[in-house]
Amino acid sequence: MAFQKGQSGNPGGRAKVTLPDGRTLTDLARTHTAKAVEALVGVLDNDEASDAAKVSAATALLDRGWGRPKQDLGIEMKSDEAAASLLEQARRRAAQAG
Repeated sequence: MAFQKGQSGNPGGRAKVTLPDGRTLTDLARTHTAKAVEALVGVLDNDEASDAAKVSAATALLDRGWGRPKQDLGIEMKSDEAAASLLEQARRRAAQAG
């Protein structure tokens, strides 16, 4: 079966897994949030834990508490004119490709 141009082959995305009791896996995981955070803090506080384990726990806590850091794309925008120029370049490339 061929996909039509401009139409997603999976418009609904990945199907949600529903457990027999009606909960999703996400719902189930969220019920353990407090215990998971306590476990991560426990790793941070454990003097016998490796440095790698502590960094991993700290990263997980910070990512969930504050969000992951924005990725630097290596593009410095100095003005709206620069942004418009980049947008125009992207449009030209898209027109050539499609």
